[in-house]
Amino acid sequence: MFQTVLGPGWQTLGTVIRRHYFLRPRTRDAITVTGVMNEVYHSGLATLLIPFGRLSGGIVPYRGTNVPIAVHYTSNPGNANIHWDRVFRFAGRRPFHFRSHMEPGRGGEVIEFVRFGLGVRLAVTAEDGALVFRDRGYVWRLFGHDIPLPVHLLFGRAYVEERPVDDRSFTMRMVIRHRLFGDLFRYSGRFTIPAGIA
Repeated sequence: MFQTVLGPGWQTLGTVIRRHYFLRPRTRDAITVTGVMNEVYHSGLATLLIPFGRLSGGIVPYRGTNVPIAVHYTSNPGNANIHWDRVFRFAGRRPFHFRSHMEPGRGGEVIEFVRFGLGVRLAVTAEDGALVFRDRGYVWRLFGHDIPLPVHLLFGRAYVEERPVDDRSFTMRMVIRHRLFGDLFRYSGRFTIPAGIA
C-alpha cells in the first residue's frame, strides 16, 4: 500500500520501515513487531472523551510507562487493506486490543478505520527516512460514502511517525493535539521486527 501511495518516495524510507511493510495486497501476508511503549498518555480533559473512544475502538483508554506491546499486521485476500491489531499489556490489566484497518485513499492519502465506519484521512509522506502520517480530517463511511465529520474541533489533529533506528528496529510516535488544549493523547515507543524479514 505505502509503496503505491508514496511512489518514488518509498525508496527513500529507512530499510527497516520498508521491510516491516512488505505485506502484499490481496494475500495472507502477516508480520508481528514487538516493543515497549515508553509512554501512553491522555490528558485530564481527554478522559471525558474516552467513553466515545472505547465505543468506537479508536482510543487507548489507559495511561502507563514502559508498556509491552505487540503489533500484528495482516493482509486480506479480499482487498488491498492492511489490518492492525495492537496489543497493549498494561500492568494489572487484561491485554488491550486496538484494532483498525487502513485502505488506500486519494492523492497521497490513506484512510484508517475503526468500528462503525469511523475513519481518519491521513496524508502519507517519506521524510528523512521516516514514514509520516498527518491528519486531513475525519469521516464516517455510510452506505459506501465517506461523509466528512468536524471531529477535529473536539479531538484535535493527529500526527504519527515511524522512524528507523537500525536495520531491525524503529521508533513510533503518535500525538493528537488540540490547538487550544494541547496534547490530548500521545504514545511513543521502540519496536523490533523479526529476524528473517527480507
